[in-house]
Amino acid sequence: MKLAATDFGGDGQPHLLLHGLGGDRSVWETLAPHLQGRAVAVDLRGHGGSPDGPWEWEAVLDDLDAVTVHFGLDNPVVVGHSLGGILAGMWALRHPSCPAAVSLDGHRSATTDPANYAGLAEDAVTESLAKLNAMFTAQLEMVTRPDRSITSVLRTSPEFLDALPIFAKVTSPFLLVLATRNLPVPPDLVPLFDAHRAGLRRDLPKNVQVHEIDATHGMVSEQPQEVAAIINHFVSSRFNA
Repeated sequence: MKLAATDFGGDGQPHLLLHGLGGDRSVWETLAPHLQGRAVAVDLRGHGGSPDGPWEWEAVLDDLDAVTVHFGLDNPVVVGHSLGGILAGMWALRHPSCPAAVSLDGHRSATTDPANYAGLAEDAVTESLAKLNAMFTAQLEMVTRPDRSITSVLRTSPEFLDALPIFAKVTSPFLLVLATRNLPVPPDLVPLFDAHRAGLRRDLPKNVQVHEIDATHGMVSEQPQEVAAIINHFVSSRFNA
């Protein structure tokens, strides 16, 4: 499948930029110019200007392989936000020679297994998850792209619900940039989001380097220069070690 893409240009180390669920490559417009190297951003299948197609993880990775060939990206650093961050981990697992992979707050769905929340009573987790799932269901009713054939698959995909088992297998240098502030949510759901973050801190594999940032899940748009600086530092340290 041929994906829509933007080549932001630049010299040096190539970067492949992957947006989150429901987003598109335009999210990188203010961040990409601050990366040290060449940056190419794509619209994942079913998103933005790319064609529709069934969501199959291996097929999505095949799409990305085709992008790197088309643009001549030799062994790129892969940077992904949210869903794109999960894909960055999968890419690095598929390509062990990947020089570095970065996940920007892409790790576990907000509605993951109750055992993945820490510091909140089980009944409170169950009650809050029911409310959050109902919110997400109502929101998805209004979403037309990606269509439900993709969103319904992702909502129940083990990899989307919890990507940490994938991350644990990655041998390439891997950075997770973790948001420490919640997106605006009803006050009664704040404890669930705090417990979600606490569970991540508890469960992240030892091979994953973590950088916490004072931002929400929307960090790419909120703080593009700071996020780019974090990526640049991580990538440059791989080559200067």
